[in-house]
Amino acid sequence: MKVWSNSFADGQPMPTRYAFCKIDQKTRVAMADNVNPHLAWSDLPAGTQSLAVICHDPDVPSKGDDVNQEGRTVPADLPRVDFFHWLLIELKPTLEEIEEGAFSSGITPRGKGGPVAALDARQGINDYTNWFAQDRDMNGEYFGYDGPCPPWNDELVHRYVFTVYALDVPTLPLEGAFTGADLRDAIARHTLAQASITGTYTLNPDLAPTEIGVGE
Repeated sequence: MKVWSNSFADGQPMPTRYAFCKIDQKTRVAMADNVNPHLAWSDLPAGTQSLAVICHDPDVPSKGDDVNQEGRTVPADLPRVDFFHWLLIELKPTLEEIEEGAFSSGITPRGKGGPVAALDARQGINDYTNWFAQDRDMNGEYFGYDGPCPPWNDELVHRYVFTVYALDVPTLPLEGAFTGADLRDAIARHTLAQASITGTYTLNPDLAPTEIGVGE
């Protein structure tokens, strides 16, 4: 099984177009276009009845004490945890790709609706749901794709892993606002094959490559 993207190369930086936030010279961070990237796959195993997609960031700080604090940095050696950016299930096995912008194009305060989604699929809630829980302007259930917004003072460039799973069932026993942990549990016994592509992203100007640098 193979997975690739026309939006970014495996192991390379993701353009700001696919991010939730971008570097801003005056405010450090500004909202970005938040467009879901293109994904394509091939060589599905025999018996595939549906596809699922998970995008997660395995590099989120396990402690938030230093996150986005002036005069401080998030050390690169701090233990890291997962943050889920996209949970997509019940894609038909005849599908060969997801077009750029098919599931997200812009930021929706309080989150995009769900679980019903494009292409007759369903989506779970991403971890911005918890991140914005105490924010009066942004709190809500964030279904579907919302892109990168790592701490602007993190010494570590974050990775964004897009994994496509070929499943031996057409549907999964998940309802409503299911989470990344729920989805991983549900597919554990039904995965015939999987393949991933990884993009990188940072909001730290000292680490950012030119294409996602200050002012873009």
